Amino acid sequence: MTALKISDNEFHRLVKFIQSKYGINLIQKRALIEGRLSKTIAERGFKSYDAYFDMAFNDESGLETVQLVNKLTTNHTYFMREVQHFEFLRDVMLPHVEKTCQNTRSAAIWCAASSSGEEPYTIAMIIDDYFGARKKGWDLRILATDLSTDILKKAQAGTYSAEGLKDVPEKWKQNYFKRNADGTYTVVDRIKKEVIFKQFNLMDPIKWKRPFDIIFCRNVMIYFDTETKNDLVERFYDVMKPGGYFLIGHAENVSKESRFKFVQPATYQRV
Repeated sequence: MTALKISDNEFHRLVKFIQSKYGINLIQKRALIEGRLSKTIAERGFKSYDAYFDMAFNDESGLETVQLVNKLTTNHTYFMREVQHFEFLRDVMLPHVEKTCQNTRSAAIWCAASSSGEEPYTIAMIIDDYFGARKKGWDLRILATDLSTDILKKAQAGTYSAEGLKDVPEKWKQNYFKRNADGTYTVVDRIKKEVIFKQFNLMDPIKWKRPFDIIFCRNVMIYFDTETKNDLVERFYDVMKPGGYFLIGHAENVSKESRFKFVQPATYQRV
């Protein structure tokens, strides 16, 4: 089957809509759009991209446009991705939390682009391993958000391939996962309970009740234009505690004009 070509008008219509609603810049992704949408459009009986967009953009539930975004962005992640961040979490951030949050015995931690769950579960396992018996009486649950309800359902299920766990220490596989008959692994319930999954669009106002001690927002701002990214970074700053840590992907950057203090590559602190 020959891929359906997208016209200039259709392409710019999609780019404008997705950027205004989700902050994602697709201007360099024309070939990707055709590759990922043409089969879907044909299978669903639409004769053109415009006909499909008319349906998706006017869906009042918003589910069609979220599904569209899912097809155009890559949810590729794995346990212990960019391991330097998790070492810094263990060696610097958690000792900081333990010291500064001793009175309340709680900390606000947000994984702002949680995808299929590997990142927030990794954070939860590191917290459990770091605190050990000292964790009793602490509230260190992690807020994990993503735009896609489908990917959040997968995250909540917490089942992963053996390949996805290739960088997980053997001790952690034994302590934090249950091996299934088909060779997959499922996160144990006590770690699942440490992660609260919610659907959230990063373009929406951030209205969580407590200021955050730690925010992970890794490998999602690569899809944003400079203005959208800078605005989001400053909104993160506004909802963090002084001294709180902000982490981004190693392929991303924060403007030198940002109020965040640079700590090390892809790691920042609210001063």
